Amino acid sequence: MEKISLIIPCRNEEKYLSRCLDSILNNDYPKEFLEVFIVDGLSGDSSQKIIKDYENRFSFIHLLLNENKTVPYAMNLGIKNSTGEYIIRLDAHSEIPNDYISKLIFWSKKLTADNIGAIWITDIKNKNLKSNSIKKVLSNKIGVGNSFFRIGLDQIKEVDTVPFGCYKKNVFEKIGLYNNKLTRNQDIELNKRLKSSGGKIYLLPDLFCTYYARETFWELSKNNYLNGLWNILTVYITKRIYSVSIRHFIPLIFLLSIILPVISMIWNPLFGYAAVVFSVIYILTILTASLKIRDEHSSFYFIFLTFIILHFSYGFGSLIGLFRINFLYKRN
Repeated sequence: MEKISLIIPCRNEEKYLSRCLDSILNNDYPKEFLEVFIVDGLSGDSSQKIIKDYENRFSFIHLLLNENKTVPYAMNLGIKNSTGEYIIRLDAHSEIPNDYISKLIFWSKKLTADNIGAIWITDIKNKNLKSNSIKKVLSNKIGVGNSFFRIGLDQIKEVDTVPFGCYKKNVFEKIGLYNNKLTRNQDIELNKRLKSSGGKIYLLPDLFCTYYARETFWELSKNNYLNGLWNILTVYITKRIYSVSIRHFIPLIFLLSIILPVISMIWNPLFGYAAVVFSVIYILTILTASLKIRDEHSSFYFIFLTFIILHFSYGFGSLIGLFRINFLYKRN
C-alpha cells in the first residue's frame, strides 16, 4: 500500500483546524501509511497549541513552522519533508469524508492521473440568513462562473485545476515546486504548468470535500478583492497569460464595460447608454438568479447583495492590479 503525505498550510485557523484534523483521523486509509504535515505560518492565535496537542497524541501528525507565512512556502516545505508516493493538499478550512483518501488514490491509479480532486462543497460554520445566502451564491454559476469543482458535474472530467489536489510526488520533480512569489493562485499556476507539460488532471463527480466560506460581507469582499488582484499579479510574476484561465478575468471585463463608457461620455454623451444597458442586463440577471436560488433559510436581499459584493470586489481587485504592474516591475 502506498504511503500518502497530507500537507495543510495553516495560519490563524483555530476555529477550523480541529474539524479538519478530526476528518483525517476518521478516514479509512491505514494510519501507518499516512503522514500529515500542518505547516503553520507563525499563527498569532491558538493554532500551534492545537496542532501540538494532535502531534503529541498521533505519531503521524507533524508541525512544521513556515517563517515566510504564505501558502506556497508552506506547500514547498511540506513537499520537501514528505516521504509519501502521493501528495495531497488540504486546507485548514476544509473537512473530508472518511473515504476521501482511499478514493483519490484508487482513481488516480485507475486514470493514471498526475493530479486528481473532488467537488468542493461550500458550507458555513455559523448558519444564519446572511451566511446561508453567501453560501448559496458561492455555489452558483452566476456567482463563481463555470468552475466545475464548485458547481459540480455528472461524470469524471479532465479539467485545468482542482481544489486540494492529490499529486503523484514525481510531478514536482518534473515541473518544479510551487511558485513562492504567488501569495494566491499558486495551485492554479502549478496546475497550468502541469497541463502544459502534458500532465492529466481529473475531477471526480461523486467525491466531495467541504470548504468553510467567509461568513460576513467584509470577509467576502476582502477575500475576493485579493483574488481579483492576484489574477493580474500572477500574470505579471509568471510572465505568462495562461497562468490563469480567461474566466478569472470576467469580473474585470464586466467592470470595464461600465467604467469605460462612462469615461467616454467626456467625448460623446451617447456612450453613457452603453453603461446603462450593461448595468440593466447585469441587475436583471442577478435579480433572476437571486429569486431562483433563495429558500426559507436564506434571504433574497442578502443573496442579491452577495452577488454584487462578490463581482465588484473581485473586478475592482483586478482593476487595481493593472495599476500595480509598474510598481512590481521596479521591485523585481
